[in-house]
Amino acid sequence: MNGRQVKALESKGIDKWFIEKVSGKDTNRPKLQEMIEYVREGDTVYIHDFSRLARSTKDLLELIELLNSKGVHLVSNKENLDTSTPTRKATCNNDRGNQ
Repeated sequence: MNGRQVKALESKGIDKWFIEKVSGKDTNRPKLQEMIEYVREGDTVYIHDFSRLARSTKDLLELIELLNSKGVHLVSNKENLDTSTPTRKATCNNDRGNQ
């Protein structure tokens, strides 16, 4: 994550930052795993864009499903996605069902 990406997210009031310097090519990344362990029901995870979380659609949808199962919302700044909204929940669930 570069300075511009951090600046874009600073207005979100983020309490804890998990910034990773390695590629998002797979989900076996230390900071990602630390974040997954840390988040609790009612938390919101903010990302700059999907490519920072996962490079494959499969991995992205699995991460969204995992966060949803923990009661955690995901907000992507670049894609303007918020999984806490009813419309987005339905779309994410529908996307997952079509795989």
